[in-house]
Amino acid sequence: MDDGLEQSWWANMPHELLREVLLRIESSEAKWPPRRSVVACAGVCRTWRLIVKEIVKPPQLSSNITFPISLKQPGPREHLLQCFIRRNSGTQTYYLFLSLSSALADDGKFLLAARKFRRPTCTDYIISLDADDMSRESSAHIGKLRSNFLGTKFTIYDSQLPHARAKMTKSSSTRLVNPKQVSPKVPTGNYPVAHISYELNVLGSRGPRRMHCVIDTIPASAIEPERVAPSQTSYSTSNIGTSFPFFQTNSTHLENSISGEQNNKKDDVLVLKNKAARWHEQMQCWCLNFQGRVTIASVKNFQLAALTVNGHAEPQEDDVILQFGKVGKDMFTMDYRYPISAFQAFAICLSSFATTVACE
Repeated sequence: MDDGLEQSWWANMPHELLREVLLRIESSEAKWPPRRSVVACAGVCRTWRLIVKEIVKPPQLSSNITFPISLKQPGPREHLLQCFIRRNSGTQTYYLFLSLSSALADDGKFLLAARKFRRPTCTDYIISLDADDMSRESSAHIGKLRSNFLGTKFTIYDSQLPHARAKMTKSSSTRLVNPKQVSPKVPTGNYPVAHISYELNVLGSRGPRRMHCVIDTIPASAIEPERVAPSQTSYSTSNIGTSFPFFQTNSTHLENSISGEQNNKKDDVLVLKNKAARWHEQMQCWCLNFQGRVTIASVKNFQLAALTVNGHAEPQEDDVILQFGKVGKDMFTMDYRYPISAFQAFAICLSSFATTVACE
């Protein structure tokens, strides 16, 4: 049987039978590495892909990262999704993995990679889907983190339009992409999606660094129980095909969230602030409760929570949206949840590696 006839046979399976088979595969292969079977099913043909797209839920609902687009979608609402970052100091590269067990270090499922590039007036961290290709020209390039000269302020850029009203930053480095590789509805470039700032420690006071993170693409109201954060629904790269729309977001809420002047007001966007550490007299160090996920004291360790209406952030442990901490010489845990994505969380954590001593 030739490939054309075989593909036609698979595509023409009875819809009810095919859906039942794919539902059983999706439910039984809930964790990696077995979950690669779900990805394989999506690549059989268009019919299979459409059904997989329908039954596979985004991380917010399933707590699973299945396809590349999952990395640009909000994490689970109810709990932190556990990941870890491996650093290679020699090559100045960083690798993000999804934890496959409760252990602080395991083989993990590779998610993203980043490489540090020093420039005369700033530092860039180029973020890629490919662990071996972290160039801006790569089709696996999905964004970057850029710092100012002092290493106190950072901007996260998405290479793809995060929502309908986003504006691309003018830059001489805007990537020219083969039009056959990218859907015309999803242009590529530099779209600022978040800003991170660290307070200068000019007085040399003791304690953890203080940081603020403004997520320009997420409204502050997204953290309310009945609201839904804006979410990308397709990812364009030649590795996957022309704009693979795996999931659909609640479009009505998305339009409401970014309509009018909401995204133009800083008090209407999500602002994250690091949780204040407490001084432990017996241990003689600043402490945060990482629920056992961090084992080594470091100025890089932090927990971020959303600012409340009155501008204060004094969360309980279950209010933490992102936490990052050291567990080995070049090993760090990164746990995140709704409303931020793995891409946003990874970029925020990269800023902790880049921050200068002026903030410590």
